[in-house]
Amino acid sequence: MTMLLDWFNAREAVDVGAALADAFPPPAPAANRARAANATQDVQKFLQRAAREARPLKLNLFRRAKLLETFKSRLLERGVDRSAVEEITRLLLVQLTGGVAGASATAADAAPASAGGAARKRLPALLGEVEAMMNRRDYSGAVERLEEILQIEPKHAVALNILGDALCRLGRYHAAEMAFRRAIELQPTRSEALLNLGTVLRWRGEFYPSETALRRAIKQDRRNVEALVGLGHTLSALDRGTEAKECFEKALRLRPRHAGALCGLGWLASMDGRFEESERLLSQALDADPNCSEAWAWRVELRRMTSADHDWLEGAERMLAAGVLPVEEERLQFAMGKYFNDIGNYPKAFAAYRRANELQKRHATPYDRAARTDFVDEMIRVYPRERLAQRLEGASDSRRPVFVVGMMRSGTSLVEQIIASHPRAAGAGELEYWHAAGTKYRDVLRQAPPDPALLGRLTRDYLKVLDRQPSAAERVVDKSTFNSDHLGIIHRAFPEARILYLRRDPLDVCLSCYFQQFATAANFTLDLSDLAHYYREHHRVVAHWRAVLPPEVFLDVPYAELVADQEGWSRKIIAFLGLDWDPKVLEFHKTERAVATASHWQVRQKMYTSSVGRWKRYEKFIGPLLKLRDLSP
Repeated sequence: MTMLLDWFNAREAVDVGAALADAFPPPAPAANRARAANATQDVQKFLQRAAREARPLKLNLFRRAKLLETFKSRLLERGVDRSAVEEITRLLLVQLTGGVAGASATAADAAPASAGGAARKRLPALLGEVEAMMNRRDYSGAVERLEEILQIEPKHAVALNILGDALCRLGRYHAAEMAFRRAIELQPTRSEALLNLGTVLRWRGEFYPSETALRRAIKQDRRNVEALVGLGHTLSALDRGTEAKECFEKALRLRPRHAGALCGLGWLASMDGRFEESERLLSQALDADPNCSEAWAWRVELRRMTSADHDWLEGAERMLAAGVLPVEEERLQFAMGKYFNDIGNYPKAFAAYRRANELQKRHATPYDRAARTDFVDEMIRVYPRERLAQRLEGASDSRRPVFVVGMMRSGTSLVEQIIASHPRAAGAGELEYWHAAGTKYRDVLRQAPPDPALLGRLTRDYLKVLDRQPSAAERVVDKSTFNSDHLGIIHRAFPEARILYLRRDPLDVCLSCYFQQFATAANFTLDLSDLAHYYREHHRVVAHWRAVLPPEVFLDVPYAELVADQEGWSRKIIAFLGLDWDPKVLEFHKTERAVATASHWQVRQKMYTSSVGRWKRYEKFIGPLLKLRDLSP
C-alpha cells in the first residue's frame, strides 16, 4: 500500500508558494487608474503563471493548502494589505481549482460557516499536527486530531483518507475501510482513496470488492502505478495469474524498479515452479527497496531454510524493530515461524506463529461456532441417503469433474498434482464455484436439495467453468477444500463425478493450518480452540457424506499411507478415476503447471514423509488440539 505520508510531502508546494509570493506584482495606488489597469493585467498573467508552475506538483488538497498558506503568509510579510492578500489568495485558489470559485480546496475553505471562523482557522494547524504525528508514528494521536478536524468539517475528504491510513497503521482495517468509503462518497473520483480502499479490502480477504475499487482507481488515472500493482496482487489472490502479470509488467514499464511489481512477478514465478527466477526477482525488489517486507518474507517460501540463513533472520528482526504496518508484521512473523521450524527451533517457531495469528485475528470476523454447527446439522438433515440415491432431471452424467477435498493442508494439492500429471487429466486449482453457489442459494439449499431447474442451471454453469481447462483433459480436478461442505449438492448435480477425500492426522492438519497465513475468511485457523471445533464439525459432515454417498464415487486417501506407498496409492487413484495407468504420475514434481496454493513449493518436491507426526514437536504448545486425538484421521 502506498503510504499516505506522500500526501504530506508538501516541500515543493511550500517552495512554489514562497516563490509566487515573491514574484507577485505589488498593488497599485487607487489614485493611479492607468497603473491600476496595468496591474490588473499583471495579476491575470501572474495567475496564469501560477497555474502553470503548480500543475506539475499534482496538488492534492493538503499540498494546495500549504502552497496557499505559504503564499498568503509571505505576502503579509512583504507588507501587502491584508484585504488585498485575501483577495489574491482567493483568486489563486480559483485558478488552482480549475476556475471553481469557492471550491473547498483548502483546510480553511473546507469548513462550513456554521463551524465558526475560529474553528475554520484551526484546520491548517490541526493538519500540520497530523503531519508531525504521522511522521513520528504517533498514529493514535493522529486519529484523535483527524477526528477533531472531522468534527469541524465532516465532509473533509482528505482528512477521511488520512484517517483511513492512520487506522490501517493501527491494524483497525474495518474502521479504515469505512473512512475510505466515506471519502469516496464525497469525492467519487479520488483515486488515492480508491487505491487505499482496494488495498485494505485485499488485506481483509475481500478480493472481488478489492478488484472493483482498484479498477476504478486505474480508470481515474491509467498511469497510477500503485493501483496497477495493487490490482496485480488482488488478481494473484484470485488465481488469475495472466491478468496479474499484465498489471505488474505495465507498472514496471511506468516505473522500472518498482519493488511491489517485482515482488508480484516473483510470487507468480514461484507459483509456476520457477524458483530461481522468483529468487532473482525478489532480490531485485529488495535492491530497489531494502525495506520491502513482502519480498523479504516471501524468500523463505522458496526453499527450506538452514542455520546458514541467519542473515535473513537478522533482516526480519531489523524490519520489525524499525516499525512496520500490522499486516507486514503478520507476514514477517509467519515467515519467521517457518524459518525457526526449518532449523528445528520449535519454541521460537510456535511463538512467531502465535504472534502472527493474534495479529491477524484482530481484524478478522470472529469464528462463529454455533453457526458452523447449525450448518452441519442442516446438511445432514437435508441430504440423507434416500434423497441422494434419487437421480433428478437436470443432473449431468459427465464424469469429467473430479473433486479432491479435505481439510486445508491435508494433502489435496499433492493429489491434484499427481492426477494432473496424467496426460488425460488436468488440475483446475481451487474453484470457488460450489462455495459461491452455496452462498448465493443459501436459503434454498439449506432447506431442501435443488429442484430440477436450479440443478440444471448449476450443472451447465459448472461445466462451462471446466471448459476453460485444456480441451483434451477427460478429467478435471477441482481441489477447493471447502467443497467438503457441499458434497450432497455436488453429487446431486454430478452423480458420476468422483470424489477423493484426503484423510490426515487431525493434529498434523490443524497445526499446519495454524502455521499458514490464509485469507481472513478462514478465520477458524487463527485460534487453536476454534480450529479444534471446526475440525470436529468437518469430521462430522464428512462422516455423513462417507455414509450416504455410493462407495463407487467416494474414495478415502490416507495421507500417511500415500506418502509411504506412493506408487501403490497413485495406482489406486488413477484406477478410481477410470484412467489407464501412466508412470508420469510418479514424476508429479516435474509437471509444469501453476499451483496457486500454500503448497506450491511442496508439490515440486519428491514425495517425503517428514510431515507425518509433526505435531509431536509442538505437543506442549497445542493443548486445545490434543482433544482431537480421539478422532480417527
